[in-house]
Amino acid sequence: MNSNKPIDPTRKTSLVAGILYLVTFISSIPAVMLLAPVLNNPNYIISAGADFQVICGISLDLVNALAAIGTAVALFWVVKRQNESFALGFVATRLVEGTTVIIGVVCILAVVTLRQTIGVGTDSAALVAVGQGLVAVRGWTFTIGPSLMPALNALLLGTLLYRSRLVPRLIPAAGLIGFPLQLSVAILTIFGINITIFSLIALVPIFFWELAVGLWMAIKGFNQNAPLMVKLRREKENESKNQELEVKNQRPEQ
Repeated sequence: MNSNKPIDPTRKTSLVAGILYLVTFISSIPAVMLLAPVLNNPNYIISAGADFQVICGISLDLVNALAAIGTAVALFWVVKRQNESFALGFVATRLVEGTTVIIGVVCILAVVTLRQTIGVGTDSAALVAVGQGLVAVRGWTFTIGPSLMPALNALLLGTLLYRSRLVPRLIPAAGLIGFPLQLSVAILTIFGINITIFSLIALVPIFFWELAVGLWMAIKGFNQNAPLMVKLRREKENESKNQELEVKNQRPEQ
């Protein structure tokens, strides 16, 4: 049965990528609140602790890391048709982001494990120092991962989506605007300069970009009139025709 509706060979891809983008939001925001006891209490490792809450937080961080990597894996085969170098760069930055988050997860798990296994007579001062060191490492993984890498992600994927017109240009434009702002925040943090107001302002376009692109891909999919999509549909149609011809040629003559 023929249909006038154009075939979208990327609908599953855009749906999966969109959902994974939304998962990064759903998991990362509550994770920050759940991890507050271990991040804000320098003596957590020798205190009564809130291990269940903290473990829930790092579990969400782990989900966030895997979902972030998944977005790049899902989108690569489509966006590489626009520019393979930028597409590979996007995969690389997402991998770095996810890996650094996982390192942070391991650090917090180590704090929880040490807190649960300390015995009588253990040097409390030494334990506190170790705990603070692990939390400090987690803090830097957050700076490099969820702070610096999203800026680079916005530059790479934002450029790909803006040029390809796979989504409305307003969405990747927000990411491209947020790129230098978020990059500046990360660099300032590395040099020990924290300007709260500037950090919040820089977060707005990146927040809008990632949320909007996730919602658009999950609900609407890619723009079917984009040149890349037109070319991709033609390739898929040609592949289908060639497969049909091969099947016909393989049938024995009656």
